[in-house]
Amino acid sequence: MQADAVLAENGITVPVVIDIEASGFGRGSYPIEVGFVLADGESWCSLVRPEPEWLHWDLGAAAVHRIQRDSLLRHGRSCADVAQLLNQRLRGQTVYTDCWAHDYAWIARLYDAAERSPSFRLANLQGLLNDSQLALWDQTRAEVAARLRLHRHRASADARVLQQTVLTLRQPLGAVTAPRGAEG
Repeated sequence: MQADAVLAENGITVPVVIDIEASGFGRGSYPIEVGFVLADGESWCSLVRPEPEWLHWDLGAAAVHRIQRDSLLRHGRSCADVAQLLNQRLRGQTVYTDCWAHDYAWIARLYDAAERSPSFRLANLQGLLNDSQLALWDQTRAEVAARLRLHRHRASADARVLQQTVLTLRQPLGAVTAPRGAEG
């Protein structure tokens, strides 16, 4: 069974989830950390060393992810190394992200710099959920993050929270309750 087809005890398919921290948003931004969690719960994360022409640095984004640009230069892996590892570990799988438009652009930027193509398909996490589940997303994500006690805003920790939020929302009918005060 492929890693993206692992079933939880309740028969729900466990998605492979990726998260990317970036230098900021918009034109000129680039990936600074990539992390994923596989269907079996194994996770991986790496800082990405910026390419010499990657100069954009948003102080607001840095305040959220708390990664210093100097740390990227000292401890980050090259784009080629990160792309190669992602291709090895995620080959042939559908990998889900909660910020598809941004993450797609950052993955493209990473792979362009590495002169490679992804061996996996990036898909929107929202496609796994129905409208009722999506309406509970923010509350459930906050509850999952509190339960997991993952206080670090980093790529692999965020990917785990996303994966567990999807699993929580996809529990059999009645296992997830509506937000307090949301009853009709």
